[in-house]
Amino acid sequence: MIQKLTADNHKQPFKGPFTITRIQPGAIFIGEKGDTAFGPLSIIDHALMKKGVTIKMHEHVNDEILSYIWQGTMYHKDSTGLEVAVSPGNLMMMNAGYSFWHEEKVKKDQVEMLQIFIRPREKDLEPIIQFHEKAVANREWYLMVGPEDSHAPLHVRQNVYILDAHPKKGDKLKVPVYQGLQPFLYVVDGEISINDLKLKKQEAIIDLDHPLPPITATEDSSVVLFFVDMKATMSMLGTVSGNRKIQ
Repeated sequence: MIQKLTADNHKQPFKGPFTITRIQPGAIFIGEKGDTAFGPLSIIDHALMKKGVTIKMHEHVNDEILSYIWQGTMYHKDSTGLEVAVSPGNLMMMNAGYSFWHEEKVKKDQVEMLQIFIRPREKDLEPIIQFHEKAVANREWYLMVGPEDSHAPLHVRQNVYILDAHPKKGDKLKVPVYQGLQPFLYVVDGEISINDLKLKKQEAIIDLDHPLPPITATEDSSVVLFFVDMKATMSMLGTVSGNRKIQ
């Protein structure tokens, strides 16, 4: 059965120059479970950061975090001294492990981005940071993230895959199938339809029983598609990803 997470379901724990719309994938199961997560996919923070905003150096522990920039440039600096500009098409995966410190800064135009928090398979792994450049406007699915034994360019210490696509109005995309994993489809921007169901920006859809039908872009759109092992072993000790409560 298809289930939809609507945009009016989300909370905003931070508002102002730094605004977060917090997508809690587990909220799609309202009335059925009391967890933020869809398996190990814990939280999607859809963030807006105005020019001049600095998120000062802070620590993450046991969080696997994909930074996916939709618009603008975010400047990353970490405790190793590394400084990198992260922008559309330049992905950053921070596998925090037992401890990772970083700072985020917006120097020029406003940034719109996703920070995707995944629960790792176990606690206190080695901290790692990864980067990957990809096409900005791929109209077909592009595999960005996968487990360590996959062919994905970025690795997460969990049985989770993450893809994106940027279909133009009228494009129809078949949704792939990853055997044994459940899909969670999120609309970053634009509007799509699945059968007679419309999804707009910051809405999501799942089907635990059947593969998702093809999607049609009713506007130029950007979508992120997750495949998740709902039975995965995972650490609940993440700074952010370990949160369980529907807020």
